[in-house]
Amino acid sequence: MGRVIEGKPRQIRMAVTVLLAEGHLLIEDVPGVGKTVLAKALGRAIQGDVKRIQFTPDLLPSDVTGVSVFNQSTREFEFKPGGIFAHIVLGDEINRASPKTQSALLEAMAESQVSVDGRTHRLVQPFMVIATQNPIEMEGTYPLPEAQRDRFMARITMGYPARQSEVAMLTHHAGGNQLAAVQPVTDAATIASAIQAVRAVYVAPVINDYIVSMVEATRQHPELRLGASPRASLHLMRASRVAAALAGRDYVIPEDVQTLAVEVLSHRLLPTVEAQVAHRDPSTIMSAIVSSIPTPERG
Repeated sequence: MGRVIEGKPRQIRMAVTVLLAEGHLLIEDVPGVGKTVLAKALGRAIQGDVKRIQFTPDLLPSDVTGVSVFNQSTREFEFKPGGIFAHIVLGDEINRASPKTQSALLEAMAESQVSVDGRTHRLVQPFMVIATQNPIEMEGTYPLPEAQRDRFMARITMGYPARQSEVAMLTHHAGGNQLAAVQPVTDAATIASAIQAVRAVYVAPVINDYIVSMVEATRQHPELRLGASPRASLHLMRASRVAAALAGRDYVIPEDVQTLAVEVLSHRLLPTVEAQVAHRDPSTIMSAIVSSIPTPERG
């Protein structure tokens, strides 16, 4: 993935972490910084099925989940799967679709299934939604409600590349579409097995208490009018297990939690008006909270 996304190892690692933690990723950034490329490169690397849904105001929920169509020859209704049926689903500019269409993702993201006409259809595994938002052009958009933002395990920004990385990007892309050069390093079945293995990573009670202390601090912070939910605690624990596994450990340490807390928790927080006036964004507040919570001592 690093061959086509220059100078963004942190973002690539977060995408892999969220995938192995059975979560979903929200990418908020300006156009042209590699949001779509990140999703497609991840799909190619795991040899998985990737589908792109362009969210527009006229997109219908059935375009996402699928629809039952009457078959004249069999005289029966047949289910035609929508764009959600893939290993990696790229929801491009998700905030441009109506709330009704946005909500079509909720069941899929929470339970890995969709219900259409009274029937439940399971999604393929592994399954991950990568949704993008453009924070600049907000005219005619429908901001994601907090309930839906809470479904995303983590939020990242791509940011502009460093000068050297951008020069390298021009050199590499002079030869054509670099996505075609991304070769699979594994397959979906192996990723599914890795997800099962990550579940066995040990999380000590003191680490769980550390995670809850961090989340509780967001609910009591004077600069926040909405703190993180219990689902946020669960997401932070799952992501920390993946961080431990990627580091070659079968147990979680406090540093795993600390390095992920801002990306996993900040998009769920709502600052007060006073904090907004003081230009205190949720990420800054979350970083201060992480620094303020005493780190558990290792036994």
